Order: sequence, then structure tokens, then C-alpha cells
Amino acid sequence: MSASDDMDETAAPLIEHLAELRTRLIRSVIAFLIGMIICFTVATPIFNFLTDPLCQVLGERGQDCDLIFISPQEGFFVAIKVSLLGGLMLSFPVIAHQMWRFVAPGLYKNEKGAFLPFLISSPVMFVLGASFAFYVVTPLAYDFFLGFQQFGAEGEAVPGDPATSPGLSVVFQGSAQEYLNLTIKFIVAFGMCFQLPVLLTLMGKAGLVSSEGLGNVRKYAVVAILVLAALVTPPDVITQGILFVVVYGLYEVSIFLVRRVETKREAKLRAEGYYDDEDELP
Repeated sequence: MSASDDMDETAAPLIEHLAELRTRLIRSVIAFLIGMIICFTVATPIFNFLTDPLCQVLGERGQDCDLIFISPQEGFFVAIKVSLLGGLMLSFPVIAHQMWRFVAPGLYKNEKGAFLPFLISSPVMFVLGASFAFYVVTPLAYDFFLGFQQFGAEGEAVPGDPATSPGLSVVFQGSAQEYLNLTIKFIVAFGMCFQLPVLLTLMGKAGLVSSEGLGNVRKYAVVAILVLAALVTPPDVITQGILFVVVYGLYEVSIFLVRRVETKREAKLRAEGYYDDEDELP
């Protein structure tokens, strides 16, 4: 057999894999576009739902829940952003299924059993993080921000003399697009941070990290989490503190999960006679 024949045989599987990947990507994109179109038709109810934390805080202060468009095209871009977020969430099961169908043929049976739970737990953890951000963190953040409004006895911040100068009020009149951007930032940031146990446990199962190693770099993890909290949240102590506490708690949970993975692996190796207890001696 010539060298060119060997190249043809190795190229054929590669072309088949690329064709399979293209098919999976096309199906994922189609699912995303369908989800986006569906969400675009109901963008207004979705946006109204997303304004609930703000309206709750404003209602407690006796203010109307009003948002404004500061440019003619802002309403359209708000609907597009709502559609993008909703379309991604609606199509994620399809995208995950296509991802699984692409990688599953190349995995052994035990590898499939190890990878599939993480594929399922990842969206669950994202939803938990997004829900925590929407129902807990976002109202606290907006309550903090709106606390800087200024009201006088008659509704003005600086009471004036009607004969000389009117009073001044500094009140919230928010842009719909800016509010949506900030709310989505909260949701995505906390949803991604809740992926930490999934990621570290998967790395532990692959042998890339260990519970002992994660414990030894705990002090560096604290610094990294503080930097992360400062980058992905607005500059207020409340949300940064909440994000730090939550992510650090998830880090400790990850250490526990990785330790469980190591214990199960050790027990399996010992049962199969591959584990040497002398390795643990100093």
C-alpha cells in the first residue's frame, strides 16, 4: 500500500467527522433561531417579567415603575437582546443533545457514564445561579442603587424658594436598555459562577486536579474570587460580597465533590487490585 493510500484512509474519517460536526452545528443554529423567533414574538411579556425586581424596589419606595427609551431604536434592540437570551435558553437542550450525539460515538461506555451527568447538571446549575441572581441579588442591588435618590419634604432634594429658585429632585428615570444590560449581566455572571462545581468535579474525574491541590491553593482562590467579584458585578459592596460568599462556598463544595470522586476511584482500583497502599507511606 502506497503512502498516498494511507493518507486517503486517514483523511476519510476526518472528513466524515467534519461533516458530522457541520450537521450538528447547523441543527444547533436552527434550534437557536427558532427559539429566538419564538421569544421575539413574546419579547414584551419577557421584558416585563425581567423588570419585576426593579418594580418591587420602586413600589416599596412609593415610586412608579417607569423605564424610558432614550433613542428611537432602543425598543427594537431591547427586544433583540431579550430574544437572544430567551432563544439560547430554549434551544440549549437541543444544543446539548447535538453536542452529546457528536462526542458520544468516540467515548467508551464508562466515559459516557461519566460525561453524561455533567452535561445534565451544567444547565441545572446555570438555572440555579440565574434564579439566585434574579430573585435574591438583583433586588438587593437595585435597592442599594436607588438609595442614592434624593427627596425633600415636597419631593425635591434641595428645597428651593418659589420666589427665586425651584427645588431639585434627583430621582431614577432609567433606560430600558441599560436596565436590561445590567440585569442580564447579573444573571449570566451568577449562572456561569455556579458552573464551578461542575467544572472542577469534571477535571477531578479526569485527574487534572485533586482535592489536596485545590485545598492547598485555597488562599489564591480567595484572591481570584475577589477579583472575579469586582469584575463581573457593579461597584457596590453588597453584590460583590454576595458573589464572593457564593462562589467561595461553591469552591469548598467542589473540593468535597472532587474528594468523593477520588475516594470512589481509589475504592475501585483497590477492588481491582491496582491500588498500592505503600504509595501513601511517606
